[in-house]
Amino acid sequence: MPAFWLARSLINDPVAYKRYTDQVPAIIAQYGGKVLARGGKFQVMEGPEKFKRFVVIEFPDFDSGVRCFQSDEYNEAARHRRENGAGEVETVILEAGEFTK
Repeated sequence: MPAFWLARSLINDPVAYKRYTDQVPAIIAQYGGKVLARGGKFQVMEGPEKFKRFVVIEFPDFDSGVRCFQSDEYNEAARHRRENGAGEVETVILEAGEFTK
């Protein structure tokens, strides 16, 4: 069952944050991930308007998304946004689940 990596972020240092975003697509691909949305136009419908960037990535399954996020490669890349407050991010991995028509 597919799973989705949902992230919302606030970029405080665009130069340092770009060092992170330049590395991440290749890492995501290693785990079967496919970026569905990254940046772009958005409208907050409810809740705080703190975050200004949103990302949705589809993985073939929940475990693949978790393994990607917990991988050494990803955490090395994420170091660029975590150090010195270059970016604030909230990330959730969500299994697609069942839904009815």
